[in-house]
Amino acid sequence: MTHTFQPVLERIAQEIGALADRGRPADYIPALAAADPGMFGMAVAELDGTVYGVGEWLRPFSAQSLTKVFTLALVLAEEGDALWKHVGREPSGNPFNSLVQLEYENGIPRNPFINAGALVVTDRLHRLTGDASGRLLRFLREESGDDRLDTDRDVAASEAEHGDRNAALAHFMASYGNITTPVPTLLREYFRQCAIEASCADLAVATGFLARHGLRADGGRLLTRSQAKQVNAVMLTCGTYDAAGDFAHRVGLPGKSGVGGGIVAVVPGSCTLCVWSPGLDARGNSVAGVAALDRFTTLTGLSVF
Repeated sequence: MTHTFQPVLERIAQEIGALADRGRPADYIPALAAADPGMFGMAVAELDGTVYGVGEWLRPFSAQSLTKVFTLALVLAEEGDALWKHVGREPSGNPFNSLVQLEYENGIPRNPFINAGALVVTDRLHRLTGDASGRLLRFLREESGDDRLDTDRDVAASEAEHGDRNAALAHFMASYGNITTPVPTLLREYFRQCAIEASCADLAVATGFLARHGLRADGGRLLTRSQAKQVNAVMLTCGTYDAAGDFAHRVGLPGKSGVGGGIVAVVPGSCTLCVWSPGLDARGNSVAGVAALDRFTTLTGLSVF
């Protein structure tokens, strides 16, 4: 089935422009607090890498937790099911930076997308490569075809300066033996990972391997079909923090959000999307981003259900 996405994107942008409430940028990371919630960009990438876009779809923004999808895929490709001994696959039901469940569950985070789980996955990648953030950046450049992608050092420094809770999570899990990288090193890699800047076009294209059932842009295989399904499943159930149920109900796609205002989403076998607008709701998800993806599935009929 062939879809003409450009008219759909233009209609969505027009509708989003009428939104009265765009939310508020993340203010606990000072480098992100000044973002304009009125900004909006959206891109759709087909399986062959053809990209359609609207608004600020070529403007780089702070990817933040969107990078967790790619780190997870890189580790799963190397470790397979052994990874799931260190991190779960269940929704947390708590805020993304919560410490509460770790004590009850012996230092094993509920899923790879809350901060504790992402720290574990970054630890695994660093054990495998010795350069977790560098390996991730290289992968994103290769998949997007954009060699200009890089880490925003100012954002990374801002996160490090206000990263006490992430440090607490890492030290707590280390006490259970579920983190082996020295915590200062792990935090440096994690903050550099989250501070990668990329555009909607870059991220939509880079996520394409999940729509192609594990095949990379060059045709090589990163994940098995089963592993790609696992990543998509965790995105659907856990990718938008403690609003994952509502997101699945409204949008019906595997998705991952970040507090920089981005959301990536996957239509397996068809296309991938990235939308960006920095105004967030109370749960840390882009207000305009969720609304745009909701309209996309309604207008195109594309969903996993």
